Amino acid sequence: MECKQRLKWLMLAMICPLIAGAPSSMSKSDNSCPKENLNITGGSFVLSNGYSHGSLLKYICPYKYYPTVQSRLCQGEQWNPKPKIRKPAECKKITCPNPRVFINGEVIPFKDKYYVNDTTTYSCHSDYMFRGSAVRVCKPNGKWSGSTPICGRDSDHCPDPGVPPGSGREGNIFNIDDKVTYRCERPLTLIGSKVRVCQDGGQWSGTEPQCYADFTYDTAEEASEAFSSSLKSNLAVSQQFEQDDQQGKRISLDQGGKLDIYIAVDASDSIEPEDFENAKTTIKLLIEKISYYPVSPNYEILIFATDVTPIIQMRNFKLNKNERSLERIFEDLDKFTYDSKGGKTGTNIAKVYSEIYESMQIEKVNNAAAFNETQHIIILFTDGQANMGGNPKPKVDQIKHLVTKNDPSQDKKLDLYLFGVGTDVNQEDINDLVSQRDQEKFFFKLKDLTTVQEMFDDMIDESTSVGLCGIVWEGLENKRRAFPWLAQINIARRKGSNCMGSLVTSSYILTAAHCFNEGDTPDNILVKLEKDLVVKVKQYVLHPKYNITAKKHMGIQEYYEFDVALIQLEKPVKMTTNARPICIPCTKETNAALKLSESEGTCRKHEEILMSNELVEAAFTSDMDTDNSPKTIKRITIKLGKYRDACVEDAKKAKGINVENAREVVTDNFLCSGGTEPETDDVACKGESGGATYLNKKGRVIQVGVISWGAKDICKEKSRHTSVADSRDYHSNLFSEKIRSFLKEHLEKDTIGNPLTFL
Repeated sequence: MECKQRLKWLMLAMICPLIAGAPSSMSKSDNSCPKENLNITGGSFVLSNGYSHGSLLKYICPYKYYPTVQSRLCQGEQWNPKPKIRKPAECKKITCPNPRVFINGEVIPFKDKYYVNDTTTYSCHSDYMFRGSAVRVCKPNGKWSGSTPICGRDSDHCPDPGVPPGSGREGNIFNIDDKVTYRCERPLTLIGSKVRVCQDGGQWSGTEPQCYADFTYDTAEEASEAFSSSLKSNLAVSQQFEQDDQQGKRISLDQGGKLDIYIAVDASDSIEPEDFENAKTTIKLLIEKISYYPVSPNYEILIFATDVTPIIQMRNFKLNKNERSLERIFEDLDKFTYDSKGGKTGTNIAKVYSEIYESMQIEKVNNAAAFNETQHIIILFTDGQANMGGNPKPKVDQIKHLVTKNDPSQDKKLDLYLFGVGTDVNQEDINDLVSQRDQEKFFFKLKDLTTVQEMFDDMIDESTSVGLCGIVWEGLENKRRAFPWLAQINIARRKGSNCMGSLVTSSYILTAAHCFNEGDTPDNILVKLEKDLVVKVKQYVLHPKYNITAKKHMGIQEYYEFDVALIQLEKPVKMTTNARPICIPCTKETNAALKLSESEGTCRKHEEILMSNELVEAAFTSDMDTDNSPKTIKRITIKLGKYRDACVEDAKKAKGINVENAREVVTDNFLCSGGTEPETDDVACKGESGGATYLNKKGRVIQVGVISWGAKDICKEKSRHTSVADSRDYHSNLFSEKIRSFLKEHLEKDTIGNPLTFL
């Protein structure tokens, strides 16, 4: 493939287009390039160095327009690409990808092309359920606002994955192991997953594809939201390996970090000196932002052109304490100037990955156990104009195999980010070079370096390192780590008063209202968290609408609607690997756990992700064992859709209930589990009320309910905890607006610990 003309822009984390080996050096001539046929219809152009060899001509178009030829480079007395007399460059209107691929519904208006500020509206045919954005606007960056509209029945194991604008899809059956395949209309390029597979948990593998035109780019805001939500998840997980004293804007002077970050910077001839200095500034900004988290990443920083020059090597960084301060990293970056690379000014992206692979091999040989526990992040900074070294894909494949060993469950241990900066980024084949999973975005195409700096400046904020929720580690000898939010509650001097609860912020525990009786005082409430941690209670608050006798006159002797309560602690719990909050839906903190950007994150979106199937796999726990982990983990399926009616109806069989309409007992403020159809659930037993009904999504634990009451006490009757046909459990639904408003009132106004931010 002929190398594209060299750009003046830099980029971070991007490994642009893989190009196979054209020569890196070329004989330079003093002769100038011709001045004829360079004009662009409807626009203008600028030159970096007149018409002499090496000068870059860049075309400029008005707002809402793009140039059909982005730039030309003067090489050997001619322009590359060569101007065409019969087809001169022109400024054309920016369009958005074709939205008429929308199926099972209607999109209006129906047009051949959609231009900037054009609005489209979507609706479903009868019998189909709508998801996504009902109204979308074509933006100046060639992308539609909002999220892909989908009309689906969601009757299969996985929800309908939709058809993004500009694409086509093969596959209309969405059960386990079924595949859907995407392609983009010409001349658009597919970014994301070409093939997605329906997985056991009801989620699609990979990430939703997008179709990019040559002029499509990501805004700083879009890139910041998507990149930071992904990166913050890694920082949050790595945080639990750190020692208690590792706080503040610094990198700790020890070897405790479990996060290895590789950053490579392009210094080839296509990068001008000013841009190179700006690139180093941008890297400093990124590293400083990461240091806001109480984690200690290890770094390797590489500068590359024809050859690769290490500024900081991973092995030296881990062994040499003098290398581990922010100041030292910045000093080493400053020492390397644009001219330090010498006369070899090609762009060898494949060699960068080869160097990183060799460095990672050394780390694995040195300590294989530590290597397997480490999160590996690779960030390349280049304009993507590769002209030597061959295709980098085989090198990337070597890295993937080294880290994951072809085990899909290990994919999360490696993050390959690509940031294409500039107008001539070659998007072809980039999907082979980036990570693809869990709705995360790993390729970013940005207009210029200023946009990159804006992105990192807005990316991470000190406040985001506080109260990171739902982080657990399973399969470890310390079982408490898998349930750091688990709380057991006892009321002193009251027999049989055990309840469970969940730590939802550093100073609040969520439990059931019926755990308390009139006259209970804070000093009589005993809260058990991790071993040897004594917590004192300041107060407890019941939901204001909780009233167990509210429907006694209707034949309901005990009525448990709004059966939720909060226990406020006198002092906030110090976050450790054994004490950390569970995630609560409809909060910004859970946005990060679900890897959603701020613009995507809504309460409705959380419910869509967590509760989209008719059978939602969930769990709750028994009381604590001696190691402060649960004695038993109970597995259930929350019944929704066609399964909910039967689950609700069985409430009428409960002792003390005599009503015709079961919905008088079980309103929409409850979730329902139990029974034997389509499979047998576990059931709650005495002492488990108030516990968290939770899901594990994307490696984070999210609470969706609070265990309230059951239709049958089969634990007592049969000394068992597996359901029979009509034994049902009812859980207070945290997606209930009235329950959510109660939580918001207290958790968002927390002045003792770290408040949550509700959506």
